[in-house]
Amino acid sequence: MKIQAARVIVTCPGRNFVTLKIETDQGVYGIGDATLNGRELSVVSYLEDHVLPCLIGMDPRRIEDIWQYLYRGAYWRRGPVTMRAIAAVDVALWDIKAKMAGMPLYDLLGGRSRDGVMVYGHANGSDIEETVDAVGQYIDLGYKAIRAQAGVPGIKDAYGVGRGKLFYEPADAALPSVTGWDTRKALNFVPKLFEKLRDTYGFDHHLLHDGHHRYTPQEAANLGKMLEPYQLFWLEDATPAENQEAFKLIRQHTVTPLAVGEIFNTIWDAKDLIQNQLIDYIRCTIVGAGGVTHLRRIADFAALYQIRTGCHGATDLSPVTMGTALHFDTWVPNFGIQEYMRHTPETDAVFPHDYRFEKGMLYVGDTPGHGVDIDEAEAAKYPYKPAYLPVARLEDGTMWNW
Repeated sequence: MKIQAARVIVTCPGRNFVTLKIETDQGVYGIGDATLNGRELSVVSYLEDHVLPCLIGMDPRRIEDIWQYLYRGAYWRRGPVTMRAIAAVDVALWDIKAKMAGMPLYDLLGGRSRDGVMVYGHANGSDIEETVDAVGQYIDLGYKAIRAQAGVPGIKDAYGVGRGKLFYEPADAALPSVTGWDTRKALNFVPKLFEKLRDTYGFDHHLLHDGHHRYTPQEAANLGKMLEPYQLFWLEDATPAENQEAFKLIRQHTVTPLAVGEIFNTIWDAKDLIQNQLIDYIRCTIVGAGGVTHLRRIADFAALYQIRTGCHGATDLSPVTMGTALHFDTWVPNFGIQEYMRHTPETDAVFPHDYRFEKGMLYVGDTPGHGVDIDEAEAAKYPYKPAYLPVARLEDGTMWNW
């Protein structure tokens, strides 16, 4: 069995997606996601100019060897472009192998560890009242877990308040727009949001919050401590994690659970955080962390320290990644939760899939492979459109962390 063709499909049904299709000489094909939000074409080039020519003639069943070839064989390792390209190949090969075996991917990985996957949605509002109403709407939809973000008085376009509700997408302009940030205003505000949410809905539902790398370790520790009475499921990305030891300070001062990792590319980005038990949830993604092959290693390593998965699942991941992640979630023993931001109807039409939402859970189907395909005729209706994530600046103009 040989790989006889491989090509990249770029489509923009509301946002840009980069999809890899690998075809074999036996007529079986696999689909992988290579989307890098705001830098999509860099991955297209890496795949078309450097990866795909090497794949032709290879045996697609040798998934591990091909992964090592693309990772170890490239002297310049890691990074978001390289690892997304590797992830796209890896997922497409797992899709092929599961189809050849006549199995849904979770069975090929080792079978079910659970029946369904608990997911959380994003409740956003321009102020506390709007966010409280939005949380209520998610509860009415059956969600058991909801991330809550609200506009902060005095901060221009505060993070998390998007243009839509179910289909929130922050990449909003052909060149980066500018948002604002003020840590003191946020620290004074965020606890009030969760106090109101608990007063309104009680403690039966899981509530989450995203700091989005905006706080210093000391500020993040302060926020975590102030949020303790409201029993958050987690505080996400409380501080930038390039310096993994920064989480030691946060850990020393709060018992609010900590989650991080959506921008991590390899196990090395999370090694110290995991082995020193500085986090509770690891948020690496199928597309960002080298596919199923590498994410399994991260999850297994985390399991040694009772750290659970909480994979990123925003709209900057195509349904291909979501479907694959759900198979992974269905199998992985130390599952925690799965982020789920719904795609638009246009995106769902481009990427037909068999996963479904029911009462706060997502369920995978039993289609052989990862259960997601691409309608190329539909994809061709939506050409690439440049779209960047915003940047953030303090009131004095200083660049801050987006």
